[in-house]
Formats: sequence, C-alpha cells, structure tokens
Amino acid sequence: MNLFTDLRATVLEALTSLQTEGVLPEGLDFANVAVEPPRDAAHGDMATNAAMVLAKPAKMKPRDIAEALAQKLTAVNFINVAEVAGPGFLNLRLAPDMWQGVVKTALSEGAAFGRSSLGQGKKVNVEYVSANPTGPLHVGHTRGAVFGDALASLLDYAGFDVTREYYINDGGAQVDVLARSVYLRYLEAHGQEVAFPEGTYPGDYLIDVGEALKAKVGDAFVDKGEQFWLEEVREFSTDAMMALIREDLQALGVEMDVFYSEKSLYGTGQIEAAIADLDEKGLIYEGTLPPPKGKLPEDWEAREQTLFKSTDHGEDVDRPVKKSDGSWTYFAPDIAYHYDKVSRGFDALIDVFGADHGGYVKRMKAAVSALSDGQVPLDIKLTQLVKLYKNGEPFKMSKRAGTFVTLRDVVDQVGPDVTRFVMLTRKNDAPLDFDFDKVLEQSKDNPVFYVQYAHARVCSVLRKAAEAGIAADDATLAAADLSGMTHEAELQLAKKLAEWPRLIEIAARNNEPHRVAFYLYELASDLHALWNRGNDDPALRFLQEGNTATSQAKIALIRATAIVISAGLGILGVKPAEEMR
Repeated sequence: MNLFTDLRATVLEALTSLQTEGVLPEGLDFANVAVEPPRDAAHGDMATNAAMVLAKPAKMKPRDIAEALAQKLTAVNFINVAEVAGPGFLNLRLAPDMWQGVVKTALSEGAAFGRSSLGQGKKVNVEYVSANPTGPLHVGHTRGAVFGDALASLLDYAGFDVTREYYINDGGAQVDVLARSVYLRYLEAHGQEVAFPEGTYPGDYLIDVGEALKAKVGDAFVDKGEQFWLEEVREFSTDAMMALIREDLQALGVEMDVFYSEKSLYGTGQIEAAIADLDEKGLIYEGTLPPPKGKLPEDWEAREQTLFKSTDHGEDVDRPVKKSDGSWTYFAPDIAYHYDKVSRGFDALIDVFGADHGGYVKRMKAAVSALSDGQVPLDIKLTQLVKLYKNGEPFKMSKRAGTFVTLRDVVDQVGPDVTRFVMLTRKNDAPLDFDFDKVLEQSKDNPVFYVQYAHARVCSVLRKAAEAGIAADDATLAAADLSGMTHEAELQLAKKLAEWPRLIEIAARNNEPHRVAFYLYELASDLHALWNRGNDDPALRFLQEGNTATSQAKIALIRATAIVISAGLGILGVKPAEEMR
C-alpha cells in the first residue's frame, strides 16, 4: 500500500473526468503530476502540483485548474478538504480512517509493508569495497562497504534482482609489492633481521602471513632470488589477505555474492575481446594525446599508443588502453571487467568507489556506454572520507596496520550495528565525522540510540501487555477498532508510517540508502513524542487499565511503527534492539 500512489491515481482520475467534461483539453501529459507531502505540515496532509504543471499546455490559469480539480476531489469520500493555495497549489486533508488503514495494512503485511515492485526484477550489479588485497580494510573501505551493502539491500527491497560483487585487484604491481613484503616477514620468521624498503608494506598484519609461509615451505625460499619464489608467494599472500578481508567483511555483516579476480582477465583473452568489441565499433585507434593540463608542449613527449575514443561517449579526452611498449594500461582490465558485467546480462551497473576515484568516473561511464551501446546505465557512487575522533581528539592509531585505522578497530570499539548506522547518517558524497564517544551516547543526539530505543520501547509495551493478559499478536492488532485513533500525535505517527513505501521508491530511484536512516530518525522522533505526551495525558498511554480494546488499538499503532523500524534497520544491516542495556 502506497497511499501517495493511490492518491495520485485518484487525482489523475479526476483530471481525466475534467477532460471528459470539456473543462480541460484532451491530449495532456500527466507524467509530471505529483502527489507528495506539503513542505509545511500545517497546510495539509498531501499536496499536488497538477494545476501548476498542466497550466501551460492547457493554456489556462493554474488557479482555474486547481479550483476545478478541488471540486472533484472534495467529492471523494476519503478526502475531507481540498484547498487551493497561492497561484494554484492544491492542499488536501484526508479522513482519519485513511491513516488508520495504513496501520492495519502495516500489521497485516508485516515485513512486506513498504516493499515495492519498482525494480520489476531487473538485474542490478552493485560492486563495492573492491580494496586491493594488500592489507586489512581501513575505515574508508568501511564506509564503502556499509554504503554498498545498504544500497544493495534497498534495491532488493524495491524489487530489483541484486548481485553483490567484490572486484579483487590482484593483477597489478601492488601484489608483487605485497609478495616482497611477506617474503621479508618470512625471513624474519627464520630469525633474520630485515629492513623494509620504501614502498613495501611494514604493517604487523603480515607477521602471521610470514609465519604461515614458513610453516608451508620451511626454508626453501631463504636467501633465494625472486625468480624462485615471487609467483608462489604472490598467490599465497593474496589468498591470505583475501581471507583477512573476508573476515573483516563478516565482522561488519557484509556478505558478497561474487568475488571477481582481476588476475582472471589476463592471459585468458578477455581483455583482448573487450578491446576488439570496441574496435569493431570504430572506437579504437592508434594516436597520440595532447599534453596534460599544466604541461608545456616542449616538456611533453607524445608517444603513439592505442586509444579508446571515449570522447564519443561523453568524455573530455580519449583514453589510452595500451602503452607504446605494448603493455595494457590500468584502464584496459577495467574495461574488460565491465565488458564481462555487461555480457552477464545486467540491466544496470553500480560501482561504489572511494573519493580518490573521482577522475575515473567519466571514462568508466564512457566505456560502459560504448560496450553496451548505451543500453546499460552505470551509476558511480563516490564515498567521501571519514574523520575519526575520540575524546574530542583525532583518532589515528592502529596496532594492526601501523599507519591507519582498520575496519576491525572501529567494529571492535563500537560494534557492527553502530558502525553501519552511523556510516549512513550522511549522504555518501558528504564527509563524515565519526566520534567514538558520541556514537555510544544514550541521547536524542545519537541517531543510532534514538531509533533503537524507539523499537525497544515498543517491545517493552508488548511485554507488559502479555503480563496483563492482553492479546497483542499482529493478527489481533490488525483486527482492532482504530476509530478512536484521532489525536493529532497519533495521527502524526500514522502519517509518518504512510510515507514509508514512498520513501523506499525515492531512495531506490536515486540509489540513496541514507534516506532510510534519516526517515527512521524522524519516525522514532514521532513515536517518542507520542510516548512523552502520554506522561501528561493518560488517554494517550498505550496500556489502558481495564480496557483491552482501547489498549489493543493503541498498541496497534506502535507495533506498526516497530514493524517499519525493523524493516528499515534490516535494509541498513542493523539488528533492532528489543531492550536497551
């Protein structure tokens, strides 16, 4: 049940009726007619822009259309008031039983309330984290992991067929550096003193890997040249790091459907096939590039190389795919990887990158546009940096990594639920301050606590109802008489519940899971407000002594709220609290 969609249908029906009567001309496009909450709740329950968007094509004054539409809508039994405001805005007030119906629907549908068919089963690939397998995940990866996972859950909830994917960057030079760093730890395990040259990975997390390598091969690689051990150590080290990364993701509650290896693209003809596909489309040529910005022509040696004509697909400059020495650029395997995604039949692709990948957005979109003939959209979401604080001071230490704060550092300090919720309290492209003290604070200023507390309060009422012998299962509550639910504070909460299905569709259309976190905070705020009103007004308390029917009606409202909170937290990957400790 999406009350906003239902009311829009009613508005369109009224507009069609006005056309039949000759008040409005035929052939109008109703696509931009919307029904949404008014900016100011004092103006009504819902508002429509119908008159404003139809005035020009109808060659009429917006107010004239609004007044004619208001007459039609006032005759609808569940619309109490239709008021024209300003030049032609139309504000609507609904009968209380509409809001009561929302509560009953939430109770009847349970976890399915708010689920949408928006996606129509379309296949979407969400690639996120995709960190180099050279060390533990750091706090920046944590934000990408949380955002990507919540986005995948949101899209699933909205009716898409979602694949969660991790791209293992195990084909580049950084993996050789990892192998050399592990080899040094291996020598240490054999009692040798070693120095870590510039560019290697000195973190403590490789000590165990060096020990494990010693246990596997003994002294077979000691004091041997790279040609004897590099390949084997590289594979061993990559596997060890990916095992660590999988453990980190598991600690955060993130499960991937696919782990895709970059290395699998090399020597298998896949890169060649992707470039050949672009070549067949006339998008590959041999040429030279102009000097980069800031470089004078005399300081730039233009070398002929193989270029992708990305300017045909929205880029500012063509991009090299093969260097003058015949080796592939970093861009080539990325093209091949996305070629594989397109070949797997996805209807849409989403890549979640760190803030440092901003320069990569246009070229990747150009590549996917070219590979799919413009049929498969690619949305790239950048996650901005996270600043960590403890006791008001920047927090930077990590014993495990030596140089950065790991995902485990964060999860071990505050737990996965708090980590995930807080990471979604800002839009992905906005910087985020993460204060270890504040996120554990039990106050209204801490959104995690505030939402969890709301759910726990409902659970507390249900336990007290059971102690009092009041049946409060969802079926019983759904059948309760809610006609007495007329107080403004009760209706406010029911109205917020009605926004849930609409919120899901808006968030899913824009790939914005943070909207769910924002909504849950607002919903929790309305529930806490109703709870507090009950301190002053006994008639608003959820348990009415000696009156089972009234108690059930009031519990129905807050139980419906708990259902939505639980569903929303589920999308964010957070377990709802049943009691606060």
